[in-house]
Amino acid sequence: MKIPRPERIARIMWRLAKNPFRLFSLSDIAKSFEVSKTVISDDIEIISNAMKDEGRCNIVIDRGRGGGAYLVPTFDEADKRRFLEGVAEELSKEERFLPGGLIYYSDIVFDPHYTQWLGWALGSMFIDCGAEVVMTSEVKGIPIAIFVAQSLGLPLAVCRFRNRPSDGPAVALHYPSGTGEVRAMYMGTRNLKKGAKVLIIDDFMRGGSTIAGMTMMAREFEATVVGKGVFIVSALPEQKAISGYKALLVLEKDEHGPRVRVL
Repeated sequence: MKIPRPERIARIMWRLAKNPFRLFSLSDIAKSFEVSKTVISDDIEIISNAMKDEGRCNIVIDRGRGGGAYLVPTFDEADKRRFLEGVAEELSKEERFLPGGLIYYSDIVFDPHYTQWLGWALGSMFIDCGAEVVMTSEVKGIPIAIFVAQSLGLPLAVCRFRNRPSDGPAVALHYPSGTGEVRAMYMGTRNLKKGAKVLIIDDFMRGGSTIAGMTMMAREFEATVVGKGVFIVSALPEQKAISGYKALLVLEKDEHGPRVRVL
């Protein structure tokens, strides 16, 4: 269908933005809009330049024989820091701090206005990790993890703390919590492929036992953990059950009391 160029560019951008890392054939796009491949290539070049200026993504263009384009999530460092500083300021309000070194943030992680960009920010840190699936645990890890998965064009596998009949057959795992209590974790056998490359995402980490448990679960599937990302990490305890993680924010305490800051 032939349409004016501004509308065609908007439609192409919509396809790319809704499907990060999915390669779209320039020939197929040209055929659907009844224009030449050269015209579509020029359209995508315009989109690519605009997105670079926005600092939110890059459009990778393959000009080879087949020809294609796909969107890669990015986050301009200045814009990302400005966004995260706003989140940190909101989370640093006195009424959010709870006993036991905890913090209330459920309203943040269940608000798509925040979680979409938090997922984009975390996802942009793991573009080159080679992950094939994103793993998280219920419940509050799911919203951020699903936006990380969406930004990377990957499926999501969720570790659960109880097994439901509707989940089908599952692998059960027991792991030690930070308090010394032994907890159970379940992963449906259809949710995670054997030998997959896994990116683990968690909403909050204090001692790291939950991520350590998810790492153990990945091993049960002979999967390889290629990255670990966290929304908020507590400064205490200093000794964590895991290493090699990346976090957006840190919860710490100074002479003025607890606060959240950008890492």
